[in-house]
Amino acid sequence: MYSFWIKTSEKCMYKSESKTEINFFATHFVNILPFTYLEFPVAWIWLSSLQPPFLALISILGVVGNSLVLCVFCLQRKPCTIADVYLGNLAAADLIMVLCLPFWTVTISQGYQWNFGQLLCKVINTAISMNYYCSILFLVLVSMDRYLALAKPMNPSKFRCPKWAKRICVMIWAVGFMLSLPTLLFRRVSFVPFVEVEACYLAYPHPAWVLQWNLTKNLIGFLVPLPIISLCTFHMVKALKKRGLVIQPRVQMERKAARLVLTVLAVFLLCWTPFQLLRFLETLNYFQFFSGCLWEHILQIGNQLATYLGYSNSAINPFLYVIVGSYFRKRAQGVFQGLLCSRRKKGKKLNWLSSILCLHGITRFCHSETWLFISKLC
Repeated sequence: MYSFWIKTSEKCMYKSESKTEINFFATHFVNILPFTYLEFPVAWIWLSSLQPPFLALISILGVVGNSLVLCVFCLQRKPCTIADVYLGNLAAADLIMVLCLPFWTVTISQGYQWNFGQLLCKVINTAISMNYYCSILFLVLVSMDRYLALAKPMNPSKFRCPKWAKRICVMIWAVGFMLSLPTLLFRRVSFVPFVEVEACYLAYPHPAWVLQWNLTKNLIGFLVPLPIISLCTFHMVKALKKRGLVIQPRVQMERKAARLVLTVLAVFLLCWTPFQLLRFLETLNYFQFFSGCLWEHILQIGNQLATYLGYSNSAINPFLYVIVGSYFRKRAQGVFQGLLCSRRKKGKKLNWLSSILCLHGITRFCHSETWLFISKLC
């Protein structure tokens, strides 16, 4: 049995002779009943009852929305812009993440019993971990692209082309996977006697891994990208104000794209900032800056709520494209109109074939019920 230690107040921990039982309740920030459940069961029962329907809602909305976004980007007739490449990869990351959530929806609804094996325990949680890193890095790229398009339109770069954008996206996926390797390595499925479930949980070999995990999330996932995004946003807003009276079509298109990007950035920060703040507070708790069972309870409840607020961002983004992105709406309309037109053309071809067959005296085929059904369908 693998062990995991975390610094915490001894009076808040369950008094058990089995270290495994104690360690189980001090594991990953989501998807496992924390040890404060023993001190504050009412709050955790309430939270566990809300998690499955909330995750199910996020999954349904996220799968439908992100699938439609990817269809628009892939099926549009016009060549993809650089922003399209980055936003398309962001939608792909969101889609992968929401496809993983149903596994935890089922697990939480069954009292944290993991029935999908150790391989899926590792793969599913690695994909969820990758989502955050890839999402924030794709947003950094798209904000930099909008900054260059608005603030420095006369200084073209070879990196501002779809070909290079796709190469950079491959590198981002690789970086996200490397940063998520601890999840892949240390996720385990083991039987927990106290609650009598086969649980999928993080089993770090040393308490320093907890600190490393929190610092990586805070630094690479927030503190480093935030100044870059803020600087690009400042220059984007400044450029938009300067061009406020310009009515050239290209300038108007750039303004609409910039507004969409700014909205996506703002919602991302709104959804994930509480999570980052609680990561930082947990790091302080690791060094015992705070003490007391009530603090432990607030920190772990807050971790749960902040995590699922962050997950909801993956379901919100597609609706932002539709509500804020007028240019995206036009492209989506064009894609679906093209699909309908192609279907109508097929129907006309079938009707033409029917007429030819009837002219040649093949009345049996012309009057068959199957053909009439196909003709009406087309």
